[in-house]
Amino acid sequence: MIEHEPTAETPAAATPRSPVVEPPVVLFDGVCNLCNGWVDFIIRHDRAARIQFAPLQSTAADRLLEGTTIARDQRDTVVLVDGSGLWTESRAVLRATRLLEFPYRLLYGLVVIPRPVRDWVYRLVARSRFRLFGRREACRVPTREERKRFLA
Repeated sequence: MIEHEPTAETPAAATPRSPVVEPPVVLFDGVCNLCNGWVDFIIRHDRAARIQFAPLQSTAADRLLEGTTIARDQRDTVVLVDGSGLWTESRAVLRATRLLEFPYRLLYGLVVIPRPVRDWVYRLVARSRFRLFGRREACRVPTREERKRFLA
């Protein structure tokens, strides 16, 4: 079997057991302030509540990522799991923007930037995220209104 490099339209971490779920789920670092800010942004601009969430440190993330190439100790990226598969890094962020309200869904147009460039910028920010934005002592606790959008 020849493995191919994932493109903007090919899921990452694809394996025979890659999860495919509806509605889409964003997996994020629950102690990262930048990641939690991204979740807050999505919640504000996804008023149709199409996207669900789970911290990467949760059992829900463990279930969704079981059998994929994303090991428990390598979960330092935003992950989007949707009806097409599993997406990481800039592809996860951009695919999530497609589900947001106008004008934020236009951010998906950044997909025209070559993925190696997008992912390089993503990794640069990801490596510095705690220094630049800080971290929490514990994972995010959703508000009463948010609870229905967070997987247990």
